[in-house]
Amino acid sequence: MSPDPSPTPLDVMVHSGPADWWVILAGLGPLAVLIAALLAFYINWRTLKQRTTADRKALEQKREADARALEQKTEADSRAEWWRRTQWALDRALDGDEGTKALGLATLEVLARSELARTEELELFDIAWQSVAGEENGDGFDQEGAPAFMDGDANLGENGTTDENNTREVGP
Repeated sequence: MSPDPSPTPLDVMVHSGPADWWVILAGLGPLAVLIAALLAFYINWRTLKQRTTADRKALEQKREADARALEQKTEADSRAEWWRRTQWALDRALDGDEGTKALGLATLEVLARSELARTEELELFDIAWQSVAGEENGDGFDQEGAPAFMDGDANLGENGTTDENNTREVGP
């Protein structure tokens, strides 16, 4: 059997008028997806940038805090060791043996020049110096009649306690 053409003619109609709205909307779908993807990319990029900046600042603050804590711990450890040495020197300064006493007083004088010595401790040194050294060196007063302290007002070293021209030799 051979194909025969259909007995009725086929009419083709072409609409040349405006398209319906859903046809236009369906054609813009891929463009809307592209715009949404670009918008999502931009939002994620800005979020990542903000988080990176915040994390960097937090890390810098943590490092600074850790550095301050380490510095404070080091200073506290140094002061504890300084105080341990001071106690040792005070024990030697109060000893009955003149050589041991001289060693203790000399050590106290060296410790007084340390940057770790605070004003209150220097005042204690002055009192200890006066009570220990003042008894053997006279009445505890200097030539002008003022109390003979280990450090005077004229002693201006790096930490305000003494300088090289105003050191005293301790001994029997």
